[in-house]
Amino acid sequence: MAVPLSVTVLAVVVAAVLGVVVGAAGLRWRTRATRTPVVAAGPTVAELLARIVRRSHTGLAVINRFGDVVLSNDRAEILGAVVDARPDGRVAAAAERIAEHGGTAEIDLSPPVASRRAPQSVIARLGPLGDGFVVVEASDTSAAVRLEAVRRDFVANVGHELKTPVGAMAVLAEAALDADDPAEVTRFTTKILHESRRLGSLVTELIELSRLQGAEALPELEPVGLDDVVREAVARVRVSAETAGTDLTLDAPSGLEAAGSRTLLVTALANLLENAIAYSPEGSPVSVRRRKVDSRVEISVTDRGIGIAPEHQERVFERFFRVDPARSRATGGTGLGLAIVKHVAANHGGEVRLWSEPGVGSTFTLRLPTPEATGGDPPSPVVGTGSRDTTHRTGTPVLEPTSRGE
Repeated sequence: MAVPLSVTVLAVVVAAVLGVVVGAAGLRWRTRATRTPVVAAGPTVAELLARIVRRSHTGLAVINRFGDVVLSNDRAEILGAVVDARPDGRVAAAAERIAEHGGTAEIDLSPPVASRRAPQSVIARLGPLGDGFVVVEASDTSAAVRLEAVRRDFVANVGHELKTPVGAMAVLAEAALDADDPAEVTRFTTKILHESRRLGSLVTELIELSRLQGAEALPELEPVGLDDVVREAVARVRVSAETAGTDLTLDAPSGLEAAGSRTLLVTALANLLENAIAYSPEGSPVSVRRRKVDSRVEISVTDRGIGIAPEHQERVFERFFRVDPARSRATGGTGLGLAIVKHVAANHGGEVRLWSEPGVGSTFTLRLPTPEATGGDPPSPVVGTGSRDTTHRTGTPVLEPTSRGE
């Protein structure tokens, strides 16, 4: 009797399934018997290389002899080396030359218009890979450019600031040598002494600022009484206040403590007081207030002086910046006092805040962590790369001038 074709096919399928099942069972039995682990296959070298390219912080791209991008990462597009899956025109031209003649190239891909979101400076370096392929490495060099600009400005400012008192002393010394009147000699030598002290202060503050901006660890932080800091800082500026006719008004002792270095905190507060005295009219008061806000303690210095215009408030913490250069030089200011305050605050894990209104006055507030807030662990030193950073804030004063009229 003939067997239907469909039955024959079904039998073959069933036999095949049974064969697979039996084979699988046998394999499972053999695996259990030998206890040989099954090792899963890992990524290939090509896959690992692709992961490295994708995750690189450098913009990477490979261009073939026809000018096509055969491999790239997102960073290459962000930095402008690759645009819409095609190489930038400048990159393409350089890649063509390298593919034909060899060598390397460096291209400036910096955007023509500055933007806060986009990198300010981008450099692309190209080199041959062989067989007509060229590799492109694009890097964001904005930080290095800013650092170099700061370095140039700093050197120029230091040279200018040192040149002024040195030149003045030379002129005054010549005048003193030519003077016959003892009174004139006394007047010239007194001015030489004034300029020499100013020069010494400038050098001392430059050294202090350099130390604060470096990676040098702070002295071990310990509980420091704010009352002691205020008392010592006021003693430092007492002569300046009396000479300027400024009345220093202090609030009652608070018993508050901050976690920090007493020497540095006294220096910072003394600089704030000197600044307030220098920019206050004769006879106007300067007041100091201490208080605790949450896990921070604050020391506020308020003057009723000329105030600071809004466009200058972000710059007063820059090195050598002066709202009124003539007044500052007349009082022997170095232009570094507030920069030192900013870095002392930052290196203590704190900040300095500013409120000011032209014609009304200014309040500088030094905010510092308490010993309980730090838990005995000193903050890492702040390494500054520029004259502007986020270690200061502008906003509402802690202690407003009484002449504000509110």
